[in-house]
This record gives sequence, structure tokens and C-alpha cells, in this order.
Amino acid sequence: MPAMNRPAPLDADALYRALGARDARFDGRFFTGVTSTGIYCRPICRVRTPKRDNCQFFEHAAQAEQAGFRPCLRCRPELAPRDRHWSTEDAGDILIRQATALLDTPETWNTGANEPPLEQLAARLGVSGRHIRRLFESRLGVSPLQYLQTRRLLAAKQMLADTDLPVAQVALAAGFSSLRRFNDAFVGRYGLNPTQLRRSRSTDSPNAPRAPAEVRLSWRPPYRVQDVLRFFADRALPGLEAVDTVQETMVRTLRLSVRGTVACGWMLIRFLPDEHRIGLRVSEGLLPALPAVIDRVRAALDLDADPQAIDAVLHPDFPDGDGVRVPGAFDGFELAVRAVLGQQVTVAAARTLCGRLVDRLGTPLPDGPPGLQRLFPTPEALAEVEGQVLGEIGIVRQRQQAILALARAVADGHLVLDGRADPASTLKSLETLPGIGPWTAQYIAMRALRWPDAWPSGDAVLLQALGLRGLPAAAARREADRIARRWQPWRSYAVIRAWATPPCFQAPEEIPHEHRP
Repeated sequence: MPAMNRPAPLDADALYRALGARDARFDGRFFTGVTSTGIYCRPICRVRTPKRDNCQFFEHAAQAEQAGFRPCLRCRPELAPRDRHWSTEDAGDILIRQATALLDTPETWNTGANEPPLEQLAARLGVSGRHIRRLFESRLGVSPLQYLQTRRLLAAKQMLADTDLPVAQVALAAGFSSLRRFNDAFVGRYGLNPTQLRRSRSTDSPNAPRAPAEVRLSWRPPYRVQDVLRFFADRALPGLEAVDTVQETMVRTLRLSVRGTVACGWMLIRFLPDEHRIGLRVSEGLLPALPAVIDRVRAALDLDADPQAIDAVLHPDFPDGDGVRVPGAFDGFELAVRAVLGQQVTVAAARTLCGRLVDRLGTPLPDGPPGLQRLFPTPEALAEVEGQVLGEIGIVRQRQQAILALARAVADGHLVLDGRADPASTLKSLETLPGIGPWTAQYIAMRALRWPDAWPSGDAVLLQALGLRGLPAAAARREADRIARRWQPWRSYAVIRAWATPPCFQAPEEIPHEHRP
């Protein structure tokens, strides 16, 4: 198994050259603090490149803020892609990745009177609070709570700049228990009042009209926009979502629960390839949960991927696949149900069954855009459905049992299907459910859990792409596993590329001649 693909740390001179190049591939990989201004910027900032002696470089925004720098109002560090490192060996790096992923997720932000206790995070990860604190301080140079405070303040900064939400609602959405606490934290960290960041007039009046919010989310190039759009277009459910590959837009409805509050509405995603970003517009019903919506969109569109690290491993076997992303899920439970209905049938057949499910059991959304006025059924709703109802839709008995068991496990809180979940334990839990085998569990891990190393080795299309369909099933899976070792820990990306174009590679020497693809 190869050591991780995390790039070797660059020295300050190399980072300065990257800063001068304004290369979007480095966006979010580091931040530059300018001592002469007290500001920190993204490497793509269009201001004049500062003198080398005035630059300090940081891996995370939290490190820059801990050093006393304020975020640039021009390049806006909150818009940068997040840095997601994946390790297959170093336990400390794995733990840091899991911890930062949890702290980045708005659903975990606490609005209680006190900051989320460190012990809560440690218990979730199965280690002591002291160990977590020591790892953060030794690896990142900040404490977990300092990291969390930066994430919340940057989320608030984005809402202040891009929406007309009242400041009190911005504070609540960013996880602060009161407007006073939010103002104190904002002024203490950034040295200015939240309302000074407003691009337009304040709308703190409760009767002031508010237009749907539009925010910007960036990615690191290359990004194969059309591939992602076609993937979602092939699976789009009537009444729930629509994809326009010509206009490069997606519209869909969404329901999510954040800290006990349910928000429902719709969102419009507009791809802007030349600017390496998307424009995200949400309806008023989703505004109170905007940070969580942003987090879902970033995950579903794989905006935080590091294509340099991924392509370095996969390019030799997939020379035409640079920039291909793994389409994720806007809702993990929805994706899991789709995966069950997609077992051993075509994409079109699965889409038909899912469409019937949404039409029969989905919740109406009266204020949705034309043609999109349904929400996917909740786990609680499906958990109470009789098998006979699913049978009337055309779902066979085995998949009825799988869907009902899945719905109950999610509704009871025994199963979490998003990027916060641990892949290994979640895979085991999924495979204990009736009707869910390794292929379905791995597919869910790949798209809902955002696990970059998922490997559905028994997938028929994958085996065909690898030239193994002529072998007995067990032998084909063994050879597929053997071939894929070179792709770890990016096997999810290899799967997406293999589905589109068979890999170009020489068979490993250890594979018997008659079994070589």
C-alpha cells in the first residue's frame, strides 16, 4: 500500500513562487499572511504580490488568524476549497483529518451557552481530549476550539458578504448562541463590526424584503464539469431535480436538519468553469441553514478534491481522466435508497423506481420552482411504510426489506450517512442490514460518506472495463483487487474513471497469463 499522496511540504520560497503565479491549483492549499498589512490571502488574490520578506505562509486559515492576521476582503479566504488530506499510514494524520472534517460540518456546531466541549469531539473519535488537543497543537499549531472558531467566523463572513440575512440570523446559522457572543468574537478576531462587511444596505429590520442568496464556492482545477453534470443528469428524478448540461446548471429541492431545526427549500447551482467556481442560490426556506447547504454542495460536487494528488496516482492508467471528480450526495439517506434500488438494474430502471417512490411518498414543496415541488421521503416516513405500499410501486420484496431496515437504522440514529461517518464501521453496519451487500455498501461509502478509497470490486461494468468479465466471479474480484492496489487510496476516483473509459495499463506480472485483462 503506498504512503499517502499528501504532497511533500513546500518550502517558503516555493510557496512564494506559487503566490506570484496566482495558480488556482494551489487555492486552499496554503494562505499568505502579509506582515505590512496584517491581512492573509489566498494564493490567487489579484492584489500586487507583496515583498518576500513581508510574507508568512500557513497551511490553514486558523493558523493565520491565530498569528494575528485578518482575512482579505478582496480574495475572501472563506471561498477557498478546503484542504482534505488522506493518509493510509500515519494514525495522527488520519485522526486530524477526521477531527477537522467534524469541525468543518455545520450540523455539529453547537449553539449552547458554552463552546462545544473538547470531550465531545474526543468521544466521537474514540480518544482522549488531551490527545486531540496535543495533536492539533503539534500538527496545526492551533487548538481544536481555535480551529472551530475560525470555521464559524469565516462561514458568518461569507453570509454577511453574500446574503441579506439579518445579522442575528447569521450568528445563529454560524453556531453562536447569541448576537452579543457573535459580535464579540467577530470584533475580537477581525477588528471590525459584522455590519461593516455588508455589500449592500443592512436588512436587520424584520419586515425588510430579502432576495434569494447567491454565494460563490471555488474548486481547484482541473474540473471536468460536463462529466459531473452528465452523471447527475442521467440520474435526475422528476419533481426533485433538473440538470441542464448546456447551461451548466442544476436545480433541486432539499430538506436538512441542523441542530434540531428542519429547513426545506430549493437551490440553483450554476457552474462557472472559467472562474473555477460555482454560483449557489438558495430559496428563503434554506437560508437559516446556509452553511449546512454549502457543506452539502461542496461534498456532492467534490469541490474540495486535490486533483494534483489524485492525478499523480491515476494518470498513468487513466491518461484522459485528469480532473474527473466523484459525484457525491446532497443527502446520504436518499443516496443509500437509490443505491438499493439500483442493485442489478440499469441506471434508467433505478431512476424510474426512485421517481415512483418520490411521487408516491415524497413530501410536497409548495414554493418549489416549476416542475420541482417534491422532497425525498424522510427516513422516519419510510420506516413507517408498509411493504405492500413499496410493492405497489414496483419494488421487489428483497429491496423492500433493505429500504425499511435502512430507514429505521438512520431514523434511530444508529447509522450516519455523510462525511462525518467512519467508513470502516459504517461499512460493517450497512452489511448487517438485510439486502445490502458489499457492492451497495461500497457504493454508499464512495458517494455518501465521501470515502476516496471505496472499491465495489464486484461491479459488472468495472469488471468489464478491467477485462475480467470472462473469469469466474471470485477470481475476477481477486484480480480486480490486485490491479487496484496501485490506485490506493484513490480507488473511488479510479472507479468513476473506469466506468467512463477503460484504463490503459499493462497487467501486473503476478497475474496468471490466462487471467490477464
